[in-house]
Amino acid sequence: MTDYIQEQEMEIEALEAILMDEFKEIHSSESGLNTSNRCFQITITPQDDEADESTPFPVELGLIFSHTENYPDEPPLLNVTSIRGIHVGDLKVLKEKLEQEASENLGMAMVYTLVSSAKDWLTERFAQDDELENTEETEMEKIDIIIPHGEPVTIDTFVAWRERFEAELALERAKLMPEMALAATKEKRLGGRQWFESGRAAGKGAAQIAEGSDEEDEEDLDFDDDEDFEDDENDMLEHYLAEKTDPSSHSSRRGN
Repeated sequence: MTDYIQEQEMEIEALEAILMDEFKEIHSSESGLNTSNRCFQITITPQDDEADESTPFPVELGLIFSHTENYPDEPPLLNVTSIRGIHVGDLKVLKEKLEQEASENLGMAMVYTLVSSAKDWLTERFAQDDELENTEETEMEKIDIIIPHGEPVTIDTFVAWRERFEAELALERAKLMPEMALAATKEKRLGGRQWFESGRAAGKGAAQIAEGSDEEDEEDLDFDDDEDFEDDENDMLEHYLAEKTDPSSHSSRRGN
């Protein structure tokens, strides 16, 4: 004849030695089970070898059991409760899973087997939620990259930028004026002999001959003035749009 009480006491002692602080006895009124026998609760968390022990897990499960009179030849009474972060629907699914496994392990001490199964289920369920959160964060990062930042381009903002750009361009050109003026002053100081020896007198005649052809070239260039102006407008618009998408380039150029 099987001594059920002795087997049950031996299993309880083994669970206390293995689980230590995660194992405790509770009053039957706290168990949610329809029994007056001794009831126990085991705290289960997801398996995470890299987790910091000082940081609480976002989910935590309480597995409650009580031995029946003929345990382990009949399954124990089982209940699961959420200590932290587990929905009621998930608890129902887990309880059905554990009751099925208990019926498959009759004739042997099975509580620790059920604890391991519950831990595996919780780890897998928690990992799925974590992966979903990471996927959502990645998608949000992609959206942030795709969405352009800055004020929208309008005619008024473009005209204001164009005036500022032309003013900065004129300032850059003005920086070169002292050197050009100095060079022009030196040329005026050349005497007649120096001017002749410099070779400019010899080139004067050639310059006069080429003057006619230069006028023809100017006429050809004037023919394309309207088209060049349109190209300048397009180039300036592209430059403006580039500054709007990359404000750092404009600020660095102004700093120079």
